[in-house]
Amino acid sequence: MHKNLRILYITTESVQQAEDIGELIVKDELAACVNIIPGMKSIYRWEGDIQKDNETILIVKTHISKVQSITNLVNDAHTYECPCVISLNIAEDEGNEKYLKWLLKESSNR
Repeated sequence: MHKNLRILYITTESVQQAEDIGELIVKDELAACVNIIPGMKSIYRWEGDIQKDNETILIVKTHISKVQSITNLVNDAHTYECPCVISLNIAEDEGNEKYLKWLLKESSNR
């Protein structure tokens, strides 16, 4: 019933950057909702070296039709050379039915 809903997992360098990007996404009607989770510690390999950074997670709830537009927006607005934007499928028959209906209504093409 709620096909093609997605959660995007995005990392940012700061809470402010997450807020700025999240506000653009919602204002441009690309997603129903974004959540910001500060205080993440990331350890990763970049250009052959181990890096450790504090980051902020931005979780975006949207429709598959908006994923590429959000990815393009993030690439344009982000300070990272290679921003993390990962799309995860929301199972169509799992979760709060009322919430999934709202998410579909607010994030699909109008």
